[in-house]
Amino acid sequence: MSNAAALIAGLGDIRVVTDPAKVQLKSRDFYWYSPVLKRQLESVRADLVVEPADEAEVIRTLAACHKHRVPVTVRGGGSGNYGQAMPLNGGAVLDLSRLDQILEIGFGRVRAQAGAKLARIDQACQEHSRQELRFHPSTLKMGTIGGFVAGGSSGAGSIAWGTLRDRGNIQGLRIVTMEAEPRILELAGDAIQKVNHAYGTNGVITEVAMPLAPAWPWVDLIVGFKDFMSAVRCADALARQDGVVKKLITALAAPIPELYFRPLQSRIPQGQSVLLLMIAEPWLTALRDFLKSWPGEILLERAAVDPKRRALPIYELSWNHTTLHALRIDPTITYLQVLYPPPAHVEYAAEMHRHFGEEVMIHLEFVRFDGQIACLGLPIVRFTTESRLDEIIRHHEDHGCPIFNPHAFTLEEGGMKQVDRSHLAFKREADPLGLLNPGKMLGWDNPDYTGMSRQSYLYKSLGTA
Repeated sequence: MSNAAALIAGLGDIRVVTDPAKVQLKSRDFYWYSPVLKRQLESVRADLVVEPADEAEVIRTLAACHKHRVPVTVRGGGSGNYGQAMPLNGGAVLDLSRLDQILEIGFGRVRAQAGAKLARIDQACQEHSRQELRFHPSTLKMGTIGGFVAGGSSGAGSIAWGTLRDRGNIQGLRIVTMEAEPRILELAGDAIQKVNHAYGTNGVITEVAMPLAPAWPWVDLIVGFKDFMSAVRCADALARQDGVVKKLITALAAPIPELYFRPLQSRIPQGQSVLLLMIAEPWLTALRDFLKSWPGEILLERAAVDPKRRALPIYELSWNHTTLHALRIDPTITYLQVLYPPPAHVEYAAEMHRHFGEEVMIHLEFVRFDGQIACLGLPIVRFTTESRLDEIIRHHEDHGCPIFNPHAFTLEEGGMKQVDRSHLAFKREADPLGLLNPGKMLGWDNPDYTGMSRQSYLYKSLGTA
């Protein structure tokens, strides 16, 4: 970057990192989950990292980068899986980890700076008033609240509360624009969707307000089944037990548990599929009575009283952590992100399980989706070639199961967010030079881009502008 020296001089006393090894580390996320992205993004690297201490330093940083036409890619905990925080055009990584203050905890609401760790927020809310975040990713310990909004979608708790796309699951955002004189914008209501899951392409999130729920003592359970579809039907029926308070219902087909869950291998019989459950302790008797009607056996039951306990929390075997555990054992595998649409989600899962067998090992997360029970899938794929991976994707989509492609780094190709004219109009307002995370929004780089011909987006259109 030819203007690096001028930029650093312009930043004054704001902390800047130029050590090549540290810059490379902060230029990475978990993109290597995908062999496609590993090939495409391996050489991506920023020129420097800026570590502002507060919002005022964020504003000064963005003004200096705008002046010197330096691209800026915002980073939280770096736990994204598809290159959301990787600087395709070099420039500066804006690391917000020092903006880590919890600003306010009230009844049903917490407000924190974007770099605050989700686990720390959750713990503080429990200690303050026995409240907790409604849902969180499996990366609770390392993820930040700003990164969750910018690049996440759902997690443990989504069976009760839906996903980040649903109204009310983000209560407010404070962002800074990328202009000669950056502005602070406060977003609430539907305006939040402009920035929600936008990879930091149209504003730098500095504060987030999220809703809270009662903090129950959660019991971790693993229930084993000899037949995967029996496990899935049991999970679906449990999801509909409205009187039982639950936080996690995960269904994993054999041989996922026995191959990839090393800490629990002694507890899981060979060939068993499992359900991972988090049930509020007062409803444990109700769960046991429910399970009497199903051919499952409780393999593990563990109270989750102390979040700092040494045992691995069950949510760290679910969602994207399932894939992480598998990759640690077998680095040749990969994964997909699938919607099995309601109300036929169980039948869709059964068909994919029957068709692919162990080539695509089914992993289902039960969630609330548009007011119905549905499954989001993160199946583990025995990767051979990119062309075969494309065939697997096409088979899912041709048979009614939309893929939110984790092997693409742009918003549109990932398929979760529909970038329409309203999104583009907001980006023109907030980032007129296109310096925020360039290369991640195809509609900005190519005004003639019309998007993909698909019917299902996790984050829906804002309408027209």
